[in-house]
Amino acid sequence: MAKKILVIDDDPTCLKMVDFVLKKKYMVKTAPNGEKGIELAKIELPDLILLDIMMPKLNGYETLEKLQGDQITKNIPVIMLTAKEKMEDVERAITLGARAYLVKPITSDPALIKKIEELLGA
Repeated sequence: MAKKILVIDDDPTCLKMVDFVLKKKYMVKTAPNGEKGIELAKIELPDLILLDIMMPKLNGYETLEKLQGDQITKNIPVIMLTAKEKMEDVERAITLGARAYLVKPITSDPALIKKIEELLGA
């Protein structure tokens, strides 16, 4: 059975692009914001989460904190996938529990697939 990846991002174009890149190899679920993403993570129990930082309602940092603080979702690896490139953003995400940090745009970037495979042991 294909591994399940949850993509949490408020940008419909990014969601489509990531879905397109990943759907050949993974089962992809998407959520348009952090609140929906947390709900979906608890229901779907994905093998990995791709998480944007700049989103309405809950930003990526807040979403990551809630995921890490919940018994159901705390062990799901999270890759931050964001346009924010500053070192302080990277350090904050890793400190909060993100396993990796990739900068958008990803197009059909092999770095994303490589990092996912690395984290999933594929």
